[in-house]
Amino acid sequence: MKDNPIMKSEREKMKAGEWYTCLDNELEDLRVSARAAVHEHNTLPPGDRGPIGPSLAKLIDAENAIIEAPFHCAYGINIKLGKDVFLNTGCTILDCATVTIADQCQLGPNVHIYCAEHHKDPIKRSVEGLEIAHPVHIGKRVWIGGGAIILAGVTIGEGAVVGAGSVVTKDVAAGQVVVGNPARPIQATQ
Repeated sequence: MKDNPIMKSEREKMKAGEWYTCLDNELEDLRVSARAAVHEHNTLPPGDRGPIGPSLAKLIDAENAIIEAPFHCAYGINIKLGKDVFLNTGCTILDCATVTIADQCQLGPNVHIYCAEHHKDPIKRSVEGLEIAHPVHIGKRVWIGGGAIILAGVTIGEGAVVGAGSVVTKDVAAGQVVVGNPARPIQATQ
């Protein structure tokens, strides 16, 4: 007789990069906490908010970073911001997996980072809420232009530039400049 496998929570599956259902009470509680923190951040007067609203600062692992309002995140607890990171107004990070933004990165207005991929099967996607999450890593001193979208599982190398409005579907090498949809390398001009 086989032993029963240890049952993982949906949060543990999410963290492990396995298929999980987002229709889960524990995950919903975490999203509710994040929404409250984001609301506080977005509605406090700038002088009272500081670089990151107090409740949001308790969720996000940040070192001397600035997040302009409005801002949105799914959980906050999976976001790691390095020293002197700047997120301009309108940034959205759907952090179902770890999102690491290294030191001295600058994200333009309305940059979006999506870690979740939804199931292709319509029943599993819409009824069961199945999704899988992949981490996003952005290296030091990366500049991401306004309106760019970074998809799940992407790594952007140190010193790279992502042009405004680009959709990044694949890894970007260190020092590379990418533009377009999907983002493709171009020869940088000074």
